[in-house]
Amino acid sequence: MRIKPLWSTSTRSTNPPSAGREIGKMVILDNKGVPPVSDKKPTPEQLLQQLESDEEYQAVARLKIFLGYASGVGKSFKMLDEGRRRHQRGQDVVVGAIQPDLTAELAHTVSALEIIPLRVVDNVPVMDIPVILMRAPKVCLVDGLAYDNPPGSVHAKRWQDVDQLLKAGISVITSVNLQHIEEKRERVEAITGKHVSETVPLSFLQMADEIVVVDAPPSVCGDGKLTQHQLSELREIALLLAADVVDKQLERYLARHGIEQLWGTQERIAVWLSPGSDITRMLESGARNRDRFHGELITVHLNRPEWSPEQRHAVQEGLTASRAKGAEIVELDGEDAVDTILRFARLRGITQIYVGHRSRDSWWERAFGSDLDRLIRSAEGIDVRVFPHN
Repeated sequence: MRIKPLWSTSTRSTNPPSAGREIGKMVILDNKGVPPVSDKKPTPEQLLQQLESDEEYQAVARLKIFLGYASGVGKSFKMLDEGRRRHQRGQDVVVGAIQPDLTAELAHTVSALEIIPLRVVDNVPVMDIPVILMRAPKVCLVDGLAYDNPPGSVHAKRWQDVDQLLKAGISVITSVNLQHIEEKRERVEAITGKHVSETVPLSFLQMADEIVVVDAPPSVCGDGKLTQHQLSELREIALLLAADVVDKQLERYLARHGIEQLWGTQERIAVWLSPGSDITRMLESGARNRDRFHGELITVHLNRPEWSPEQRHAVQEGLTASRAKGAEIVELDGEDAVDTILRFARLRGITQIYVGHRSRDSWWERAFGSDLDRLIRSAEGIDVRVFPHN
């Protein structure tokens, strides 16, 4: 899978596009992210394992998640409409949790479905799990996955209620906003300025059999308080999160069918650290792609005598952050930064170079070109990904 969150340029040859899996309206997985598999003839033990795994997989309940990256994208409508269509096809569908104030459109969508009323405990509406278990539907719709239950409840979180339903053999279709994913909360808060306390762990989303990013153009969603750039950033985070979930689905599929994974290093990413670089974003993206493609992450920097104490401090902070991400640290020595970086890249077989760049070029750079222009022109066979900074 190749989703590039920022603009990039590549001189690497590319293969014809392959079929991908759609999430919402976007293809987020293609064959470039699929590992090579063994063509060995399976043993009888492996065939038995595959048969048993297939039987177990067919017997278990399914979890489908509609993920919204901002308010107003329509995740609740998509979830309820999915339930309505399944009900029309003859499936036994109930609504286990729904928002109290429905729009006319949502009320119409849910009108044909059976609704299990919420219980109110200490003025907090909670799912009536005993009633749902006794009713034993095929599918249960659950809105507001991240809600907290009141103190003294069997489960502290609604997502734990959902987990109980799944273990009881009831499939669940649910919805959640990106800001409520525990591991993404701080990053989303930095973009929106909005703090939330109710969260769902990413590990629960990674259990999903299907995840749908409810996609809407940034121009038509949100509450009017976020800019188009902020909405685009949130959408990007949601897509990458969904891609991680799809990767987990692929791993489970390979394990279930007894397919051997023959992972090799597919990406070697070099992060070019300079005093002004947005190193946090560069490392987050680099570590994510390293982990997804079982590759290597290397932070490279040049020690420049003309740097000020403040610039040296910024570089040291970047090196500390790199070590925290498990990156290899390499200090390079050379008069010409571009030539030095490229020489290292070819020596180590680097496939991607991450580089920071000022949002505004000087008049000299506009007239005669910058180091970035020269890097892009000279990086034959290497992707160059540019992370703008002030």
